[in-house]
Amino acid sequence: MPFGRLKQALGKLSHLFAQVRQAPVEAYEEVLLQADVGVKYTALILEKVRRQADPLPALKREIFDLINRPFPKIETSSPLIVMVCGVNGTGKTTTVAKLAHIYNRQGGVLLASCDTYRDAASEQLAIWAKRAGVEIVISQKGQDAAAVAFDAVSKALTKKIPTVLVDTAGRLHTRTDLMEELKKIRRVISKLKPSGPDLVLLTIDSTLGQNSLQQALSFTREIGVNGLILTKFDGTAKGGCIIPIIQELGLPVLYLGLGEGIEDLAAFDPREFVEALFEGSK
Repeated sequence: MPFGRLKQALGKLSHLFAQVRQAPVEAYEEVLLQADVGVKYTALILEKVRRQADPLPALKREIFDLINRPFPKIETSSPLIVMVCGVNGTGKTTTVAKLAHIYNRQGGVLLASCDTYRDAASEQLAIWAKRAGVEIVISQKGQDAAAVAFDAVSKALTKKIPTVLVDTAGRLHTRTDLMEELKKIRRVISKLKPSGPDLVLLTIDSTLGQNSLQQALSFTREIGVNGLILTKFDGTAKGGCIIPIIQELGLPVLYLGLGEGIEDLAAFDPREFVEALFEGSK
């Protein structure tokens, strides 16, 4: 995504951080708290920034250090298998479609419609698959989601499709039965690819800020999430939650959802993000 588009998409958040221009260090605290960085990490940042003669560059460095995490190590054997999970309403299925658009540039993509709970979920994903120009293994409501994943990976192996994206049903972290279903999907995939899914990505609604953290901790603990996607990042001033979310989960953010269109998913670059965030404060 072009830098200008990223800056524009950050919207309220970058406008908030623009307030630190020529401002004393004491003003930083209010901005960080309004952005939902949280008391713990605001205090940590300010403790280091106050020691510096030039506080604004120091603030940038501290934020960069807190959000900079390496990309997960991926098994090189084909197909690349990406499993996407999350709480209901986080924009998970739309995110899967956006990922399909991205990965399709690198070769073929096969979608696995493993949301077998929600009415018309498979039909919705099929529409997105057509828009993205990718193949799909559809499912029926009530079908075994793990069986759908197995069929999709088998098809990808047979047809040499380089990427499989597994769309799972939205679920609350407190639903033990549904969390067990995610574990089953992982186990079934591992029968065909011993290393299992290469990426297990959790979608987090950034408009909820740190309120999403407990749910995210449960998903991470239960199913071995290794990457995050922050959805609905455009239009929220709570995007500072990216700092505690990355720090508390110990996981990298891989993508930001920046709109409703199929191209509105940006690969997360920590340095570019910080520069866009502070563009208005130069």
